[in-house]
Amino acid sequence: MTEPDVSIVVPSRAGAQRLPVLLRALRRQTVASWEVIVVLDGDIDGSEEVLAGYPDLPLRTIVFPENRGRVSALNAGFEAARGRILARCDDDLEPGPRYIARLMARHRRGPVGVVGLYRNTFPESAYARIYGRPSDALFRAEAYRSDPSMTWRYWAGNVSVSRETYEVVGPYDPDYRAYGWEDVDWGFRAHQAGIPVVLAPELETPHHAAAQSSAVRVKRAFHSGAARRTFEAKHGVGNLPPAVPTDHSPWNTLVRDLARLDREPMLKVADSLDSRLARLPDPIARKLVSLVVEAAAVSGYGHARQARADF
Repeated sequence: MTEPDVSIVVPSRAGAQRLPVLLRALRRQTVASWEVIVVLDGDIDGSEEVLAGYPDLPLRTIVFPENRGRVSALNAGFEAARGRILARCDDDLEPGPRYIARLMARHRRGPVGVVGLYRNTFPESAYARIYGRPSDALFRAEAYRSDPSMTWRYWAGNVSVSRETYEVVGPYDPDYRAYGWEDVDWGFRAHQAGIPVVLAPELETPHHAAAQSSAVRVKRAFHSGAARRTFEAKHGVGNLPPAVPTDHSPWNTLVRDLARLDREPMLKVADSLDSRLARLPDPIARKLVSLVVEAAAVSGYGHARQARADF
């Protein structure tokens, strides 16, 4: 059997509703030499049956009998991959028809780690209008302005490397057992190995499972803050901005004060804010969401042991 040019690894849990969007998008690709490997991290919603409905695709499925976590799913997929280019594509993405062709073109330029940023999609809501869409646009703008020495921070769910680079850097680190930073860790290790990490605007991809409320965003920020502890224990702080703001501006004082709450009280604050967003002036509402999200990340950093136990 001829080896494909590209192997796309998709870690998935409870993705029965998301996977068809991704697979229909892959069906429309303009090149043929690729495979997709979907790793079901415990099938709790009939995802395996959904995947069986795409016999026309070069699709292989790995099914864990129980939840082992995203890192285990990623590593199993990459171990099974046969392509010379290895891509990670989360199950909530919708790549365009030239996605694989553009990815291949990037890898003709030599050893490189390629990042396509998310274009998060949001249903119409006060949260999306006030915070979700503006925050997403600001994130992408800041990413493209980032120094090349720091682009590893954007390694996430739409990335690719050559097989040779993957073998140099190694698999994802199983010490990241909950949400977040397993991807940043991999990007940092690629950077340490001398592999340039580049952001590819032509590989920006719609992302359909963005945080769609303050409460969801706060939960993710809390667990991401906790996972940063694992990263720092392995690699130090380096050039990262401080996890806990150090100056005594009024804003940072508010962040630190609110961050004294642990996850459940933080979620209650976020739920209460979501119920009031539409009635608040937009600038005030945006500031309040930003405050709660920033505080949640600091809280997770301070309550890392609880976050790992609760996930």
